[in-house]
Amino acid sequence: MSDAQIPETPLFDRKGSIDGYRINKMAMALGDPANREAFKADEEAFLDRYKLTPEQKDAVMSRDWNRMVAMGGNLFFILKIAAVDPTPITAIGAAQAGLDHADFLKQRLGKE
Repeated sequence: MSDAQIPETPLFDRKGSIDGYRINKMAMALGDPANREAFKADEEAFLDRYKLTPEQKDAVMSRDWNRMVAMGGNLFFILKIAAVDPTPITAIGAAQAGLDHADFLKQRLGKE
């Protein structure tokens, strides 16, 4: 079975890399403090600077982590977006697992 056949698992291959180039480039830019401030000041304008598609913009602005990854977003780059809010990495894990954050912490990490 190839990786592409694993249900609900986006494959980050050449196509995914090409599809996600703009979203990944934008996310990497958030490593620069000036870019983080620009992102916080006017998120949509910042995304437009990187020519994100309307679907990519919607995924970023709604913080739909699964959709960003499905569109070729590399999770390590996407975490830079989470750091701006800040969003705990466990909240992203919960979203990917389809769980409420509190349930994720309890089930996956044994935290009450």
